[in-house]
Amino acid sequence: MTLIKDARRGIADRELARLALAEGVSVESLLRRIASGRVVVPRNLRRQDAELRLVGIGEGLRVKVNANVGTSPACTSVEEELEKARVALKYGADTLMDLSTGGELREIRRKMLELPAPLGTVPVYEAGVRAENRGSIVDMSEDELFSVIEEHAKDGVDFMTIHAGLTLETLEALERSSRITGIVSRGGSFLALWMKHNSSENPLYSEFDYLLEIAREHDVTLSLGDALRPGCVADAGDEAQMAELLTLARLVKRCREAGVQCMVEGPGHVPMNQIEAQVRLQKRLCDGAPFYVLGPLVTDIAPGYDHITGAIGGAIAALAGADFLCYVTPAEHLSLPAREDVRLGVVAARIAAHAADLARGRGTELDEELSRARVALDWERQFELCIDPERAREYRRSLRKGETCSMCGSFCAMKLSGARGE
Repeated sequence: MTLIKDARRGIADRELARLALAEGVSVESLLRRIASGRVVVPRNLRRQDAELRLVGIGEGLRVKVNANVGTSPACTSVEEELEKARVALKYGADTLMDLSTGGELREIRRKMLELPAPLGTVPVYEAGVRAENRGSIVDMSEDELFSVIEEHAKDGVDFMTIHAGLTLETLEALERSSRITGIVSRGGSFLALWMKHNSSENPLYSEFDYLLEIAREHDVTLSLGDALRPGCVADAGDEAQMAELLTLARLVKRCREAGVQCMVEGPGHVPMNQIEAQVRLQKRLCDGAPFYVLGPLVTDIAPGYDHITGAIGGAIAALAGADFLCYVTPAEHLSLPAREDVRLGVVAARIAAHAADLARGRGTELDEELSRARVALDWERQFELCIDPERAREYRRSLRKGETCSMCGSFCAMKLSGARGE
């Protein structure tokens, strides 16, 4: 029995009840939202006995943050990627995605599954890598693609990005467009290359019912990928992006009818003035399905600082209704992220998520408590409450010791005014 079908029958286990308590909602309310498809709780049936921290994503819940990790053909160290994953969880990532394309892919996936967080993957990466190792991505067979998907499901993967909205029709929309960046999705580029070479429909779309059977059997959440997301702000909101979104909206309905949890992935690079409209459009077309956004990045001219451009867009998107922020690191567009890049990316995304939650009326008590500690010059309590205590302590240690900080010293406004946070 899948989680969405249990929810429709009003069944909640102990872990789900604990999740409702942590989110500050009733169990009944959580079950209604899962049953309707407006909340997903990624949890593979094969991981129910593991020490997995359940994460709810969607309507009325706290905005969540995902961290991408994974090897590349140039960097294949499993231990290095596991350390990055641990760093991501340490600094508050709610979920992980393994995007590995180099080395022993199944080995790293199985090790990632030992960590206490929901894990996502992009199976077409592995299918494409296998075909490339034999000669070319275009030699990937449909059977091989679905075999990899089933293997990921059997291993215990909790959610999978599936680029089923990329079709021959949406590719035609792309070809009519005047895009600067074309396809920037790696999975999308694999499939587009295969479709053009073989003059065939995307098997993830044409055989979507088979995909649903696999997902339902293992209770895997499908993350409907945006293969045609804009890769620069000039491409945002074009015909290709909208054509794919309309396709994804139809696939959401099919997922719900099949009793399969799903969420929808979104852009990409979007200027600030378009973000709210795009989020609201997605929510309307996809009937409130959880929205998972990469960034969005609000400008293209900040390589090395894209964790900031992504956090700006993420905060706006989350306030408008996005539910799940994929972190962006300073290494975006430049290199495979290092350990410190992961830390900065997670913290920036968490700041964006919390800022949106705060504007929605959630988490206000944390800000108020830290403010009282600040007025009281209670440094230890401030460190306990802040998003990155280590970084705050580093700055504090580098300055003059004393009750106040070195910015104002004896001229500290809070000390002079007599406010003590009581």
